[in-house]
Amino acid sequence: MENSLFQVQGAGLGLRRALLDSLKAHIPEQVGFLEVAPENWIDVGGAIGRKFSAVAEQVPMTAHGLSLNIGGPAPLDERFLYRIKNFLDQYDIRVYSDHLTYCADDGHLYDLMPIPFTEEAVQHVVKRIHQVEEIIERPFVIENASYYAAPSNELSEIEFINAVLQEADCQLLLDINNIYVNSINHQYDSEEFLKALPSERIAYAHIAGHYNEDIDLIIDTHGADVIDPVWKLLEVAYQEFGVFPTLLERDFNIPPMSELVGEVDMILNLQQKYLGQKNASQHA
Repeated sequence: MENSLFQVQGAGLGLRRALLDSLKAHIPEQVGFLEVAPENWIDVGGAIGRKFSAVAEQVPMTAHGLSLNIGGPAPLDERFLYRIKNFLDQYDIRVYSDHLTYCADDGHLYDLMPIPFTEEAVQHVVKRIHQVEEIIERPFVIENASYYAAPSNELSEIEFINAVLQEADCQLLLDINNIYVNSINHQYDSEEFLKALPSERIAYAHIAGHYNEDIDLIIDTHGADVIDPVWKLLEVAYQEFGVFPTLLERDFNIPPMSELVGEVDMILNLQQKYLGQKNASQHA
């Protein structure tokens, strides 16, 4: 369950500013790691910066970006990447991830847009992943994204993701909820999709809630509790691939810490279940 490369293990929680005071006072024992969006914390000083540093000293962190624009047509913002590197160095964060999307061209689009699933796009993304890793001097991890339109596709979603992982020789931040959301919106089998991913590429996972816009349209919001089919898909992932670190995302409608910890406990319970089964089979 431990990923020594990234210094994380067990179950994690996304660090949002609304949680900062609570976590500074006490990090629940169930929370094995935190995840931060660098854009929200770079160069933050004063009282908030001191609180953030106090939390960072207590628990390992991963960094999950919001605006790298790995799939976009505009050149990568190298100045921004050097700022990211300095942030990772400052807090001893071993890994940096972002979404397999684009979010900017001449200006920032303030949304995560789908990349066309083409061989040309694969090569474009692979080149940029290598460029990122040269600057940050760490592994760069891509996350499978939710999307609501599929422009100019030559490949299926799973073919596109697997091609990027293979050709960039990088790892995957496996977003369980995004698989479920896409399976409803684009009408495919979520378990079949999941099982087609390369287990050896999984760095860690996200699990989150979403919003049901209509019977066949789900919006990935991170603003609600995780629903049973998404928990089930996480369980299938552990059963298929073994246990890996998994983080709960909650971006708004943030409940009391006790409720968040309840969902973190659900992750831990599933992890212990499948670790226990593995140990039992090894001693059978």
